[in-house]
Amino acid sequence: MAKVKYYYDPDTLSYRKIEVRKRDKFKNTVVFTLAFALSGLIGFIVLDQFIVSPKERAQNRELENLKLQYELLNKRIEESSNVLADLQERDNYIYRTYFEANPIPDEQRKAGFGGVNKYKKLEGFDNSKMIINLTKDIDILSKQIVVQSKSLDEIVNLAKEKEKMLASIPAIQPLKNQDLKRMASGFGMRMHPILKSWKMHKGMDFTAPTGTPIYASGNGTVIRSARSSTFGNVIYIDHGYGYETIYAHMSKMVAKRGQKVKRGDLIGYVGNTGRSAAPHLHYEVHKNGRPVNPIYYYYGDLSPEEFTAMQKASQEQRQSYD
Repeated sequence: MAKVKYYYDPDTLSYRKIEVRKRDKFKNTVVFTLAFALSGLIGFIVLDQFIVSPKERAQNRELENLKLQYELLNKRIEESSNVLADLQERDNYIYRTYFEANPIPDEQRKAGFGGVNKYKKLEGFDNSKMIINLTKDIDILSKQIVVQSKSLDEIVNLAKEKEKMLASIPAIQPLKNQDLKRMASGFGMRMHPILKSWKMHKGMDFTAPTGTPIYASGNGTVIRSARSSTFGNVIYIDHGYGYETIYAHMSKMVAKRGQKVKRGDLIGYVGNTGRSAAPHLHYEVHKNGRPVNPIYYYYGDLSPEEFTAMQKASQEQRQSYD
């Protein structure tokens, strides 16, 4: 029940009842209603800033998780890029240098990302910049991995070819010579035993009893196995890569023309055929059609000390045997 309100009338010196007109009542009701509605709206707006629905809360958690995963993925990309950069450096300056291959320039490793904007479809979103940057990093990394993978395939092929080449190069003495006493005459100007004049001796002479086994000094193909007036029974082996070896004055030839041989295979026996002063093996190494000193091609079975001793002996002005 509404309280009755009075006011003091000085004319009558008495209290009189306050009468509220209907118009004022209506006005007050409207004002109160509007004030209540306005306060409710303001309260809802304020509360909405602090009260989050379960759906919004889940979306916020998912967004935070995505940001965390982005940071972790970005870190992994950075780590992978560092590992790849180290591999690229070793590839250029160690692997490719060893196999005498040209390094791959950075322009080639990172090529193919100019021109048309391939990331336009990722634009227009709140996090477009973040997504585009991440996608670019992944594309660059993928491109570099492809280039590096092809480079390593090339290195593997070069290694196989290098292994083949190393097995083909003449690298051992053509007969057993553990005590190094069989080397009789070295490469260079020598007195010819029959002509009695100084002539260029294009190989090395190894003295040994007739019938001593002779071995191929590297992998290759026999291109000649025949008799010569000068070399007697002689075998020529083409090792590829510009290398060829000659084994002369054999008593017996074992390897035949066209035969594939490997380093250490028996190809014949020491003899005294052709223009020869005594049983021995005359051995030559040719590189790109020119005779070279065979002593530099014994690294396969000589220690540094043995090489030095043989080199010193080969430089003595001895008479050759052929």
